[in-house]
Amino acid sequence: MFALPTGTFHALVGGEPSAPPLVYLHGFPDHPPTARAFLEPFTRTHRVVAPWLRGYAPSPLAGPFDLETLARDVIALADHLGGPIDLVGHDWGAAITYIACVLAPERVRRAVTMAVPHLLTFARALATPAQLRRSWYMGLFQLPGSDRLVRRQQLALIESLWRQWSPGFTLAPELRAELHACLAASLPAPLEYYRELRRPLSKLPSRLRLAARPITTPLLQLHGANDGCVLPPTSNDGHRFRHRVREIVPDVGHFLQLEAPDVVALRIATWLGENV
Repeated sequence: MFALPTGTFHALVGGEPSAPPLVYLHGFPDHPPTARAFLEPFTRTHRVVAPWLRGYAPSPLAGPFDLETLARDVIALADHLGGPIDLVGHDWGAAITYIACVLAPERVRRAVTMAVPHLLTFARALATPAQLRRSWYMGLFQLPGSDRLVRRQQLALIESLWRQWSPGFTLAPELRAELHACLAASLPAPLEYYRELRRPLSKLPSRLRLAARPITTPLLQLHGANDGCVLPPTSNDGHRFRHRVREIVPDVGHFLQLEAPDVVALRIATWLGENV
């Protein structure tokens, strides 16, 4: 548990306390325990901290849930850990990682994002029919009362999203039960991430300017070739980074770090140890 200026956050923690810190940020609809197998190798070289993000019990359920606020939660955690940190984010955790690197590059030594390209690259992709079809749920979550639909039939919609996003992959029953308990205790807060994207509209220009600032932190982008949520990026957006490596991981979907934990962890560990 970490008492930070922005709130009290719960986290999985592993590795030696004196080791360099690595922070892992989960996405939607997920939480840290599903990534235990993926994170275990990093405990040999790092102090691993995997917080439940704002909006996910037992961390604070109160907003706001805009990306700047979420990134400042991470920056506060980095300060507490005595950074700079290595920062690894998946899905919404990837989106937060981009903004944390923009706001406080001195606090992030190296970064890894999984399953979400640069935010402006993704925004452009949303204008294409192929990505728009995959992102239908984002519109659904804008509707009043959509959290009641999400809760129906023991989170059947959540189960459907996992199947669509990572075809052929199924969480182990005990991990699935643990995740569902977290989501049931957290809703509707996780949906507020999506609702915050469009409110208030008056803040959209400043948020776009923030996202457009160049990322100077060395960054590795990983994306599953079979991702059913976000299409693997193809556009040339390297100008947004000082040093970025982008790789498509074969035979995995959106939850690539859970589907192939050893493969993905090894690639990230190699990246964290490389000279730039």
